Amino acid sequence: FPVNQNLMELLIMIDALKRASAKTINIVMPYYGYARQDRKARSREPITAKLVANLIEKAGATRMITLDLHAPQIQGFFDIPIDHLNAVRLLSNYFSSHHIDEDLVVVSPDHGGVTRARKMADRLKAPIAIIDKRRPRPNVAEVMNIVGNVNGKVAILIDDIIDTAGTITLAANALIENGATKVYACCSHPVLSGPAIERISNSPIEKLIVTNSLVLPEDKWIDKIEQ
Repeated sequence: FPVNQNLMELLIMIDALKRASAKTINIVMPYYGYARQDRKARSREPITAKLVANLIEKAGATRMITLDLHAPQIQGFFDIPIDHLNAVRLLSNYFSSHHIDEDLVVVSPDHGGVTRARKMADRLKAPIAIIDKRRPRPNVAEVMNIVGNVNGKVAILIDDIIDTAGTITLAANALIENGATKVYACCSHPVLSGPAIERISNSPIEKLIVTNSLVLPEDKWIDKIEQ
């Protein structure tokens, strides 16, 4: 799923529809590429999430439907209506339907995902915990502390995007070290690039539950991953 190619094809399709006098053009884009570049963390950096919004609007889209934006504030980059859906109900239903519902704790792998974790915790009637994480550089994460009690509990890690799986596997190791009996993980967007599959295979994660917002190639399907 080359994001650049798909985005360019989308823009061309929007342009074609606009030139064919379409009254409204609704874009269904479950995975909003470049969403993580939503601000200038350092000087001389682009804000690519805003650039993509500009491109989609300028091409002629009149509405967009998307799933679990990395930062909900990205909706403010658009001047057209945005329907921002979330996958918490779908992911929660997996655990309920598989009777994974006793002695649970829902864990956010960072401070930014607390709202998402709380929504799942409310559905599963479970407490939450938070991983205190820092990134010394892009795609590298270090676990500092766990805020909350995970001892003797089944932990469910929830995130919006799993890319190289560094954050989620470090978090899983930290949870086991702090007394969690089992660790499950779930996410809306399984990017799973680079060493992700190897890391997940070698981690204590029992199952990784994902949505189909991205098409996973066959070589990335392992026993631990379910959709």
